[in-house]
Amino acid sequence: MNAIEIRNLEKNYNNFSLTIDTLDIPEGYITGFIGPNGSGKTTTIKALLGMVKPKSGEINIFNTNIIKNVKVKENIAYVGDEAGFLGESKLSNLHKIISKFYHNWDETLYQKYLTKFNINENKFYKDLSKGQKKQFELVMALCHHPKLLIMDEPTSSLDPIIRNEFLELMQEHIEMDNMTVFYSTHITTDLDKSADFIVMLYNGKILLKGEKDDILDNHVLVKSKKDLIDDTIKKEFISLKEYAFGFEGLIANKKKAYELFGDEAIYEKCTLEDLLLYYTRRD
Repeated sequence: MNAIEIRNLEKNYNNFSLTIDTLDIPEGYITGFIGPNGSGKTTTIKALLGMVKPKSGEINIFNTNIIKNVKVKENIAYVGDEAGFLGESKLSNLHKIISKFYHNWDETLYQKYLTKFNINENKFYKDLSKGQKKQFELVMALCHHPKLLIMDEPTSSLDPIIRNEFLELMQEHIEMDNMTVFYSTHITTDLDKSADFIVMLYNGKILLKGEKDDILDNHVLVKSKKDLIDDTIKKEFISLKEYAFGFEGLIANKKKAYELFGDEAIYEKCTLEDLLLYYTRRD
């Protein structure tokens, strides 16, 4: 079963158009959503949350149309980059109000996480550190056992320790609740460690999607002497950097790369950051 299904989605702004023909996000996994700033990632997430109305297309979450049946939102949680609550809000009041919205609110889990992160419920939201604010937002998001957690750059300004706590908590809930995570971030090293699937968006269109391990296994970075490439061979590269005496580039077919260059090249395993850099400079 798919957690998210998008068909023929189109959303237009003044100088930008988001177009997603088909996108299926499998249930129970972490999907990394990557792309440069301005690619349409946040617009896609807003469409998933019903915050913007597309020009056309359909979005189903757990086989339910997000526009026609808003009750599906009870199964969705969201954590973003910007502050999730008003600064003058007292944590205990936020807890009291938000917990009433969810019939499956888990008070035991809530208290467990407050202790884990050393969060004082008597504090005001504005008095928390940046890291504690995001920890509290994640706690509030997870304590009603959502089936889908959508995150838009939630850890962009956090240190590696807190980012790692985010990843551990996500993994815990995937195992506990079979939760699905749709995770937009520019910190691709986090996705290298945690993601099962990858979707790359660029200029409003999907460039790449699939299982992360398959994508990384199929792609390869090639480095060698410049006299080994001509105009025909250059077409085999996603993107190519040429220097005075050599080159380095990304090829999407590892077997093809070996056929082209054999023992005369250096082959390196690529990361998600490599994919992002090479795919988005191919124009």
